[in-house]
Amino acid sequence: MQQFLDLLTLPPVQRSGVALLLAAIALPIVGVFIVGLDIVAVRFAVMHVALLGIAVGFLTGLDPMLCGLAACAIAGAGVAPLAQRPSGLPGAMGLLMTFAIAGALLVLSVSGVNATSAFELLWGSILATRPVDLVVLAVLAAVIHLLFWRYRRPLALLMFDRELALCSGVPARLLMLVLLIVVAVAIGASIRLTGALLVDAVTILPALAARNLGHSLRSMVLLAVSFGFAGNVCGFALALALDQPPGPVLVLVAGAFTLVTYLLPEGAFNASTAARQDDDRDLRGAVPADSLRQ
Repeated sequence: MQQFLDLLTLPPVQRSGVALLLAAIALPIVGVFIVGLDIVAVRFAVMHVALLGIAVGFLTGLDPMLCGLAACAIAGAGVAPLAQRPSGLPGAMGLLMTFAIAGALLVLSVSGVNATSAFELLWGSILATRPVDLVVLAVLAAVIHLLFWRYRRPLALLMFDRELALCSGVPARLLMLVLLIVVAVAIGASIRLTGALLVDAVTILPALAARNLGHSLRSMVLLAVSFGFAGNVCGFALALALDQPPGPVLVLVAGAFTLVTYLLPEGAFNASTAARQDDDRDLRGAVPADSLRQ
């Protein structure tokens, strides 16, 4: 026990704990966006884009991870118009992923940097969190909460039915553009915490658990943040206590919480009247009155 308490006094461990708390209050909301828009595969393309940004950082001498985040933001904005095409986001993301990995390998070759150095950053480590990473996470958390609570009703309609949102006067294309940028940057920031292969632990897994229990967008977000907070705190504490890598332990703990929600009997958490009314208000509030009369 004393050894565990001693670990908590170390600056890297303290920075890691703050990073996970910031991640818990924001990144699960991004997971709700991803699940609600059915763009789970987007994270694979973003990982390749992050690698391209990291390679550019090595080439230019700039901070590789900040370059990776910038590349993710640009990519999110770039694929938004392509999402309107018949092939939708999967086609756009497939194209983006192909170009990104090819560009990354070319840039690494030109810069003379060993590709292993770039890939090591993609594996991430929560214990390697830097002060600048905390600043990025804090800003990202503020943006995510502002986006959700300010535009909750249009977002609810957009995730319910994109075509209906577009026909109802909701700025669906603009919202989609902003969402894709936020999602891409959030995934890039998550890579620093758990590594590219374990991003789901802080984004999608809490959202999936929340979807199994929540009955409105607001309740899903609140539940996702709760699951994210519990998973991050329990996973990080367990990793320190067992002296194991935090990334895999975070995934296993978050996955266990999510699995429990799948094992619950169907209908164990029936939607209350208040929850249904809350969801209905979100949808009705997003649709202009003229559209409802039509």
